[in-house]
Amino acid sequence: MLKVTNLHAGYGRMPILHGVDLAVPAGEITLVLGPNGAGKSTLLRSIGGFIRPTEGKVSLDGKDITGRAPDRMVSEGLRLVLDGHRVFPQLSVRDNLRLGVADRSEDYAARLGDVFGVFPVLEERLDQAASSLSGGQQQMLALAQAFLARPRVLLVDEPSLGIAQMLVPTILNFLRSWADKGTAVLLVEQRIDIAVPFADSVSVLRGGKIALSGPASDFTDVGEIERVYLEGAD
Repeated sequence: MLKVTNLHAGYGRMPILHGVDLAVPAGEITLVLGPNGAGKSTLLRSIGGFIRPTEGKVSLDGKDITGRAPDRMVSEGLRLVLDGHRVFPQLSVRDNLRLGVADRSEDYAARLGDVFGVFPVLEERLDQAASSLSGGQQQMLALAQAFLARPRVLLVDEPSLGIAQMLVPTILNFLRSWADKGTAVLLVEQRIDIAVPFADSVSVLRGGKIALSGPASDFTDVGEIERVYLEGAD
């Protein structure tokens, strides 16, 4: 569904990505691993329209969407959930959820029920300010906003960042169930041991390039992946 071809991007005169190729099929979680500074967040922001690539192509169902503004990306069915629990802190949980979708069609209540089934704390705190939630709960809220919008492609930037480890499996299980229903999920993470079991395929990004990629079943050796982090593939 989503395809990235020879993508180059950076900030001003500082290049970060150097010819990244990536495919994100519908119904699968494509996991991108890499150390700090590898270009993982730049990759997501380039796909999502927050950074304009200097070279290469981003296509969705064969349609070129390279460099479109973020709102245009949303209209194409692509949604980016940034790291750092990006919610509207002064608004209630209820209002944050409402902002997740432009039109509340007849199945909105059903989708909301799906969210509460996975994240019951959001239902318990509907009328509280989002700022009163813990970091992990805010991450749940950000994911719930995206889920309610029913994107065809979901980009998620390090959902485990800054949250309690016990909450990470709940979030990853939510993404897994989402993919199983047909959504293409591109997940960026540093937590190798936790994230790989939930993925279908894995790519290791190092120095702005894909150093290693393959089925998730091939990535059982954490030490080998860490070696690629540090040294690059042979």
